[in-house]
Amino acid sequence: MTPPRVPSEAELLDWFSSLSNWERFGAGDERGTLNLIDDAKRAEAARLARAGVAVSCAWEIDPLPAADHVFGSPERTMRGTGEDLPARPRYAGASERIGFVFHGYAITHLDSLAHYFWDGRMYGGKAASLVTKERGATENAVTAASAGIVTRGVLLDVASLRGVDWLEPGEGVFPEELEAAEARAGVRVGPGDAVLLRTGYGHKKRVRGPDRVQEVGRAGWHAACLPWLYARDVALIGADTAQDVHPCGYPSFRSPVHAIGIVAMGLWLLDNCDLEPLAKACARLGRFEFMLQVNPLRLTGATGSPVNPIALL
Repeated sequence: MTPPRVPSEAELLDWFSSLSNWERFGAGDERGTLNLIDDAKRAEAARLARAGVAVSCAWEIDPLPAADHVFGSPERTMRGTGEDLPARPRYAGASERIGFVFHGYAITHLDSLAHYFWDGRMYGGKAASLVTKERGATENAVTAASAGIVTRGVLLDVASLRGVDWLEPGEGVFPEELEAAEARAGVRVGPGDAVLLRTGYGHKKRVRGPDRVQEVGRAGWHAACLPWLYARDVALIGADTAQDVHPCGYPSFRSPVHAIGIVAMGLWLLDNCDLEPLAKACARLGRFEFMLQVNPLRLTGATGSPVNPIALL
């Protein structure tokens, strides 16, 4: 197989202009590629829920310390429990306070268009300073998706395509593999779709435990996929990692899929999915397209949200 072409850093820098959607959807736009999902697209997606099979694509949020909790493990403080209850009154209840940083490498979450900046700007050319300490994201917040995201989802299983259990850290996925995975699955990615990339990390995590991602890197989308995603008018991408292959190989970037995808394209990202149950369901039913529903919390000024994406087949 001919090795894929690796674009130069100069090409990536040019993509901030050539792949830009800043003026495509009107002045002040905060939805970016979600504008590609219209009523007809949602109705198309709903028709894919033929078997009535529902599959979660999220990991549980577990307070136990783990290697990939780079911003600290989630914290749970119980404000009431079922332990040592008095005989009276007969009623009782439990509640808790939970806190965590959902960005990172462990929690399944949605990135809004306020999550990344380039040269002091975010999507639409808006000043990065519009994300403030006091009010959070005053523009491009996750509430731009407050009605939820419902669209056709497509699973591209590159780990299975390569015949491996999982891709190793530092292994990037290229457009040629996306098209080979399409052909293998009998699907074609089109406008308004959500594309979920399986690298097999969910399987690796179950077998070996989570990676220390900042030390060893991760598999994921190579930046070379960005023009392909732009040309196909993809509305949302997800992966079983935090999207970008790392190290990415470009001195000016740490995460070019985040930087160019979010800032220039207005592309919404679904990080750290658990795609193993979905891959098994798709294989069992013999189809790799489904209705995908992602409902972010309506968090005022937030740069994203923890989510539990549901695939309906």
